[in-house]
Amino acid sequence: MLNRIWLASVALAVAAASASAHVVLEPDTGTAGSAHRAALIVPHGCEGKPTRSVRVRIPPGFHGVKPMAKPGWKLEKITGHLDRPYVSHGVELTEGIVEIVWSGGSLPDDEFDEFVIRGRLADDLEAGSTLHFLVVQACEGGLAERWIEIPEEGQSAPDLEKPAPGLRLLEHSGGH
Repeated sequence: MLNRIWLASVALAVAAASASAHVVLEPDTGTAGSAHRAALIVPHGCEGKPTRSVRVRIPPGFHGVKPMAKPGWKLEKITGHLDRPYVSHGVELTEGIVEIVWSGGSLPDDEFDEFVIRGRLADDLEAGSTLHFLVVQACEGGLAERWIEIPEEGQSAPDLEKPAPGLRLLEHSGGH
């Protein structure tokens, strides 16, 4: 019995370690029509080299985006045409932040950090669907990790080598 418990603990530790090897979004669930604050967790560098920049593409349906500044990092907000315009304070917005880049800092390979964004999830997003935030992590020496793979139907993120961080949409809990 003790041996089975030990084996189960080892299996969980290995699963957690492999899951944490990817850039993830925390929390990874949200509700349509609500404000959402999430952190992109960058768990390591590239082949032992420190991370020098993190670029994230904002998915359609996540709007009114505001990134959190990080001491020691330059923040760039790239604006452009929105695939899903939205209404804010009675005005339809067709332009907004489509990418965010934190650069110029240095995140050693043996440390992790959070890159925080806040926005609003569109009212008409479907519960059970997932918004994917494509991330490119650039490291010293020209190395990069591209966390941009999106699961196809019947596939899950753990099946992918470089999965894009995902935000799974939950059912409304009655009210905003």
